Amino acid sequence: MNSPEQRQQALADALATRILVLDGAMGTMLQDRNLTAADFGGPSLEGCNEYLVKTRPDVIGDIHRAYLRAGSDIIETNTFGGTALVLAEYHVEAEAYFLNKRAAELAREAADEFTTAEKPRFVAGSIGPTTKAISVVGGITFPELIQNFYDQAKDLERHPHHQVRAPRHRTPPQ
Repeated sequence: MNSPEQRQQALADALATRILVLDGAMGTMLQDRNLTAADFGGPSLEGCNEYLVKTRPDVIGDIHRAYLRAGSDIIETNTFGGTALVLAEYHVEAEAYFLNKRAAELAREAADEFTTAEKPRFVAGSIGPTTKAISVVGGITFPELIQNFYDQAKDLERHPHHQVRAPRHRTPPQ
C-alpha cells in the first residue's frame, strides 16, 4: 500500500466491511506529557502544539503509536491549529507548509509501522476551526477563512515524497 490510490482503496474496502476506530485527542495526550517551554522551542512558542512536529517529533510519534497500539485504525495529524492564520499568533506562519507536511509524514510513518495486510492503518488530516471569529468589523472574513483552510488542506494532501511547494495563496475552488 504505497500509493495514495492504494490507501484510498484500502480505506474504502475497510469501511465496507467494518467500523473503523479513530484516535483520540492529541491535545489531551500532549498535556499529559507535561511539556516545558523548551520542548515547544522556547517561551514564545509554548502552547503551539503544531510546532512540536519540529521540536519534539518523538513525542508526536509516540502518541500516534500509543493510539495505534490501542487499536485505532485511523490517526489524525498533529495539525488542528496548522493554518497560517493560527500559526501567525506564534509568528511561525511562514512554516505552515513545513509543519503540516512534517505532521503528515510523522503520522504516515507510525501508521505504516502498524499496517498489516489484514489491518491497514490510515492517516486523516486534522483541521481545526481556527481562533478567529468571522466578522465584518474585525476578526476574519469568510473568504480569508476559506483561503486558510484551502491552503492547509492542500499542504496536508501532498504526497510525502513530493518536494515541490506550490505558492501560498492559491485560489480555492469557487
